[in-house]
Amino acid sequence: MATSAPERSRRRPTQDRAQRSYERLLDITAGLMAEVGVENISTNMICARANMTPPALYRYFKDKYALIEALSERQMMRQFEVIQAWLNENLPASPESFGANIEDLLRQLSTATTNQEGSIWVQRAVRAVPRLAAVRQASRQRMTESLCETYKPLYPHLSEERLRCRIRIGVEFCATMDELIAESEPEVAEILLKECAQVIGNVFTAR
Repeated sequence: MATSAPERSRRRPTQDRAQRSYERLLDITAGLMAEVGVENISTNMICARANMTPPALYRYFKDKYALIEALSERQMMRQFEVIQAWLNENLPASPESFGANIEDLLRQLSTATTNQEGSIWVQRAVRAVPRLAAVRQASRQRMTESLCETYKPLYPHLSEERLRCRIRIGVEFCATMDELIAESEPEVAEILLKECAQVIGNVFTAR
């Protein structure tokens, strides 16, 4: 049974001004997480940096974990957009051709991660905080299901469940490597990218 994400955030605002406040709170939270870490961040600290009262913040988010959840959703959505754009340009005609451009996708995902302030801390928080585990599971399950539908025609010899498991392996492996690459020195990150592309290519060309 798929794990459903907990409801922590208030309904996302629709008015322009409220949307700007919402996004600003997320940006401030990401910056503070990079400065002090998830353990030390608090809603009072976020309010002080945003020049906002706690009641105003609570109109958007129930607690600091709701902010981290929303940050994680935003980050994963940006990564998903990168994947969809890559698929639109590079949808392989066969499993063998999949690995030809996978390094480019991994490089784009890595750039999307490093360009987002506090992204590593968001990843760590979602992985380490038990109450946020469902956020990670739900997001990766959505990505797995979407990719499974895309790649199903390329793998008629695989059962749908086996293909789903293979894609989930790729999703989980790439997520772990994305964090490792972001934390590494440039020359090491380059090697990791190439090795990761090799491994993923092997996974998807296996019979």
